[in-house]
Amino acid sequence: MNYELKKDTKIYVAGHKGLIGSAFIRFFENNGYSNIVVQDRNKLDLCSKKDTFNFFQENQPEVVILAAGRVGGIIQNRDFPADFINENLSIQLNVFSAAYECGVKRLVFFASSCMYPRNIRQPMKEEQLNTGPLEQTSIAYATAKYTGVQMCNSINQQIGHVIFIPVIPNSVFGPNDNFDLNSSHVLSALIRRFYEAKIDESLEVTLWGTGSPKREFIFVDDLVEACCKLLNVSISIDKLPINIGVGYDISIKSLAEKISRMVGYSGKIKWDKTKPDGAPRKLLDNNRIEAIGWKAITDFDEGLEYTYQWYLKNISQFQ
Repeated sequence: MNYELKKDTKIYVAGHKGLIGSAFIRFFENNGYSNIVVQDRNKLDLCSKKDTFNFFQENQPEVVILAAGRVGGIIQNRDFPADFINENLSIQLNVFSAAYECGVKRLVFFASSCMYPRNIRQPMKEEQLNTGPLEQTSIAYATAKYTGVQMCNSINQQIGHVIFIPVIPNSVFGPNDNFDLNSSHVLSALIRRFYEAKIDESLEVTLWGTGSPKREFIFVDDLVEACCKLLNVSISIDKLPINIGVGYDISIKSLAEKISRMVGYSGKIKWDKTKPDGAPRKLLDNNRIEAIGWKAITDFDEGLEYTYQWYLKNISQFQ
């Protein structure tokens, strides 16, 4: 079913202060979209079915960007699996139900590449989901996200056309990323670690694992462009979910060396091989998204520098 995202379309961005949500806000404001709805977490608890439904009834959004949810790095996923699965499942169920009942025309749901089996042929195709064991350090989060994908597909199948669009981005980075060392992902954590090591004149930085795993990183503005493209094209039910990546990856070791050079840290990098690596590789196959005419355009080094400069300008909020 065709759909057109118009400048006055009422769009609800859930999670508008986070990495992905804030990037959508920037995109919509910069491109003249005039009917954007947001709500702070302390005023709307998406884990509450009643509050979520009342919000949708009152505001009647036509499009929903579901960028809210509990996210974190390998430490948080390991230590708080119950919180990850409970919070994400609650938010997904409540938002999906309210959106469906209130007649939302389109909803974008962000799944995760950690849904793919741990040891799988690369690059990973959407058809390979649910074909093997998951990485244990992120299994609770991955299970919640995979359930969300199935919820989207089930609703689409039941009504006979696509209104819910589940996408699978790889590791997203950019301004408004999370730089908390207890809950951040690897790229933002490395930026902070090396910057602080430089300021403290530390002789060495010790990082988890071996550094050998490879990861694919997508700049958040590219992800937003891809999703807005998807909002304006006809998609068949059997083509969901859709991977969104850049087509190449980098080892954690190479990433660490690149970031240390960027921030000007001259000490040594040591690897604590007693700590987990996570999945050995997570490179997405992008044939589906490229078939609709989208491809990432941001150079990785430029996106990395932009993110670092944003961190420097906003460093006070992370201290």
